[in-house]
Amino acid sequence: MSEYTISRRGDAHDYMEGYEGFGEMLSYTDPLRAEQVALTWRRMPPGTGGRGSYGHRHMTQEEIYLVTAGTVTFKVGDDVFEAGPGTAVRIAPDALRAIHNDGAVDAEIVLCSVRVEDLGPEVATEDGFWPD
Repeated sequence: MSEYTISRRGDAHDYMEGYEGFGEMLSYTDPLRAEQVALTWRRMPPGTGGRGSYGHRHMTQEEIYLVTAGTVTFKVGDDVFEAGPGTAVRIAPDALRAIHNDGAVDAEIVLCSVRVEDLGPEVATEDGFWPD
């Protein structure tokens, strides 16, 4: 295996593909052949995200969100706060969380966590976590 790997936008898997109006959520983890770290970039148009839907938590994965553009509103447990460009937010595995773009422009985040092979058993969701 090479000592480095390059992955371009077209190589990444878009979890939002087929969901019109929700932006993009590009996972670079597999194309990079990352063994330990998961890396995702997300573009959130205004009015998109978790408000009015479910929250999620992880069994073992700590997540770090880095806001690179716009402003993102976070709900972690009972706390709601905003984070702008250059702000990083660490969320513990068992914390129930959701994010939303309440702003008038696209927001962008970079999301890092430990890589897991199967997200299914790693993630638990809770409906009605962040009502409108």
